[in-house]
Amino acid sequence: MRSNIDIVQLVLTIGLLLMAAVIHEVAHGWVALLCGDDTAKRAGRLTLNPAKHVDPVGSIVLPLVMYLTVGAVFAFAKPVPYNPHRLKDRKRDEPLVALAGPASNVVQALAGAAVFRLAYAALDANPALYLQAQLPLIGYTPMELLLTAAATYIWVNLMLCFFNLIPLPPLDGSKVICHFLEGEALERYYEVQRYAMPILIIVLYLLPRIGLDPLGAYLDVTAGNLYQLLIGA
Repeated sequence: MRSNIDIVQLVLTIGLLLMAAVIHEVAHGWVALLCGDDTAKRAGRLTLNPAKHVDPVGSIVLPLVMYLTVGAVFAFAKPVPYNPHRLKDRKRDEPLVALAGPASNVVQALAGAAVFRLAYAALDANPALYLQAQLPLIGYTPMELLLTAAATYIWVNLMLCFFNLIPLPPLDGSKVICHFLEGEALERYYEVQRYAMPILIIVLYLLPRIGLDPLGAYLDVTAGNLYQLLIGA
């Protein structure tokens, strides 16, 4: 049976991950609107109301299954709709719309880092905060919970940012790389796109079970190193 702290960490991670994913999707819609496409606005998706963005499988089932099977957590919200044909300059604006989501995650990670470092500064200034009583049923002191939440928020945002930059559909990186490929290279990339979902499933679930984890290695080098930098480790 998992301890209260394990359960709190799971709930905290899924909640903050969903929050980060919602802001990620809204950022896509806002940049699309600035570039001339109001599809997301007309669909009522330029809101931070989670009910408008939650995907039952991607936001709830997937993170629970991943936590119970591989010990990692990943989630996604429903993609915000947009029409690239309505953009003012499609060649310029489509990559901007795609990069808006990952960029929003970087901003959120920086905000989490600011909270984390301010909390540590408060601890240094007032060591008595170490001695606070644990919150009932949670197993954390208030300051421990704040530090844990801030660190978790940094990590989930960096993970979302770099995961979405992978150049496979439906991830944002696929919309960016298409604008840098031409001719035969672009045709070969379109052929690879057809197998995107099987590739993601193999990388996310199957390879880690046989001791191979290229996705984990990639996230360690990117999100992991930046996380260490932001928390000052």
